Amino acid sequence: MGAENLVKNGEANAPLILGLQPAALVDHVARVDWSLLHQIPGERGGSIPVEIKELEHILSELKRHILASIDEPSPMKTMAGGSVANTIRGLSSGFGVNGGMIGAYGDDEQGQLFVSNMDISGVNISRLRRKNGPTAQCVCLVDAYGNRTMRPCLSTAVKVQGDELSKEDFSGSKWLVMRYGIFNLEVIQAAIRIAKQECLLVSLDLASFEMVRNFREPLLRLLESGDIDLCFANEDEATELLRGEENADPEAALGYLSKYCRWAVVTLGANGCIAKHGQEIVRVPAIGEAKAVDATGAGDLFASGFLYGLIKGLSLEDCCKVGSCSGGAVTRSLGGEVTLENWQWMYKQMQIKGLLLPEIQN
Repeated sequence: MGAENLVKNGEANAPLILGLQPAALVDHVARVDWSLLHQIPGERGGSIPVEIKELEHILSELKRHILASIDEPSPMKTMAGGSVANTIRGLSSGFGVNGGMIGAYGDDEQGQLFVSNMDISGVNISRLRRKNGPTAQCVCLVDAYGNRTMRPCLSTAVKVQGDELSKEDFSGSKWLVMRYGIFNLEVIQAAIRIAKQECLLVSLDLASFEMVRNFREPLLRLLESGDIDLCFANEDEATELLRGEENADPEAALGYLSKYCRWAVVTLGANGCIAKHGQEIVRVPAIGEAKAVDATGAGDLFASGFLYGLIKGLSLEDCCKVGSCSGGAVTRSLGGEVTLENWQWMYKQMQIKGLLLPEIQN
């Protein structure tokens, strides 16, 4: 497989925060009616990998099931996606934090779309490798209540391998942001190894309740290694983490995570979040005014805000508050990318709460 890096001239500034997303991913996000969700195998609300034929079938069926919306002029959006890409793009475009991506994209239309979307958003793309083959895609189906069901197609997609990572990829950065995935375990472990040698802090998102349920043992080993400094889980993932234990609630999961991670955060949807650092535990409510059009990216953008808070030296409670502002902002329109209007909404929320505003404000 041919691979080339996108190195820009004079790019000496290492990103403060690096995101590892082994496979670049393009999201097709649409609001659909229940009948399409009934036709698709698997539980509603989760994320289950599909083959390209199934993905193309869902895309062809979409047009008949689109939900019209006054607020949303385009019924379907196609954009650079993936949890880590959403977090890094949010940090760069909304918070003005120097963020970069490590990963691979294919020599196709989707690969080009991913790269240009990240580049326009101010993300450092010099660590993205171009390879021969297809770019990963994902269909995100959003119901009338804003809940999303994901069907990613990753099996044939190009991705970066563990042995392709080098010290140069990480040198000078402060944070490495990753998402748990069994198919990426080898590259995740390789990245952690180099990141720790280069003194980076490591953040891990627990991905989905199916991933935690089906591949719990390797995840527990990863968490218990002590190499994960910050862990994000949503309520469903937190419950799966301790499945079978006497107390398998979010509070118990927070307690478990905080034994091994310096910062542990469990997001609770409409109920806000709970977080722990050392002996300090905080509970922060969600922002009441956020009208959830689509929950896609809510956890990813919460992570953007929380990481911005950590970088700026904010208190644990204020990190959570910024996270709830940015997480709330992305749910106000389709997809995991925050619109200009919704960044403005977020800055206003931050101002009302007396939080430190980013130096850049769109």
